[in-house]
Amino acid sequence: MARAIWSGSISFGLVTIPVELYSATEDHTVHFNQFQRGTSDRIRYKRVNERTGREVPYDKIVKGHEVDNGEFVVVEPEELDEIAPGRSRTLDIEAFVDIDEIDPVHFQKTYWLGPTKPEFSRPYLLLAQAMKKTNRAGIAMFVMRGKQYLTALTEDKGILAVHTLFFADEIRKPKDVLDVVPEGRAPRGKELDMAVSLVESMADDWRPEDFRDTYTERVTELIKAKQKGSKIKVEDEPAEATGIVDLMDALQRSVEASKKRRGKKVS
Repeated sequence: MARAIWSGSISFGLVTIPVELYSATEDHTVHFNQFQRGTSDRIRYKRVNERTGREVPYDKIVKGHEVDNGEFVVVEPEELDEIAPGRSRTLDIEAFVDIDEIDPVHFQKTYWLGPTKPEFSRPYLLLAQAMKKTNRAGIAMFVMRGKQYLTALTEDKGILAVHTLFFADEIRKPKDVLDVVPEGRAPRGKELDMAVSLVESMADDWRPEDFRDTYTERVTELIKAKQKGSKIKVEDEPAEATGIVDLMDALQRSVEASKKRRGKKVS
């Protein structure tokens, strides 16, 4: 069984429900250790006192923030806990908003939320069903592991999900980060009609189980091949950019290929 990574209470109005938080996802990335090239010597990181050069045990380390050139303020872990809203143990729902109004760019990570005991199931399910019926998400703040999170609580098949959200000032504006910002008149006419046809010909239902992490699979195959001394299969180079002159032709051929794959008659 998975272990809860946070425990506390959901609070909305005068209702309080003791809950526990569990990670909803897991990482399947292939992780590597580091070695010095040409040897089997592992590279390891140590927490070292830069003045004495000696290693420092984890329980002897505190956090410090630089407030001036070379001057630091040291903060103890318990001091951070003491100033946390609700002492890090409450998910206070401040408002219920329409789920569709939350821009996907704000979503960060998802967790499952469950009642701590069976007797708390009734108010838990009541909240879940109320949010499902109204298509609303509960916006709440809480503190976990020394960081405050903005979150959206949603209902998912009778279970409450907690989505951590980026704060508004953490979202970058496209024009501030893109080297090239798309410009010019919006496409229209035959090109747009053909692009719409291509999108419609590729329309399908969302089935997440149809997709898998093929890159991780290739990394695993690479490791096995190197272990056996086998030849490594190299993937094809990515396709070259479509030229403006060839755009209409590329769209037409794409539509035809998509329809053939789906067994549709090309009109």
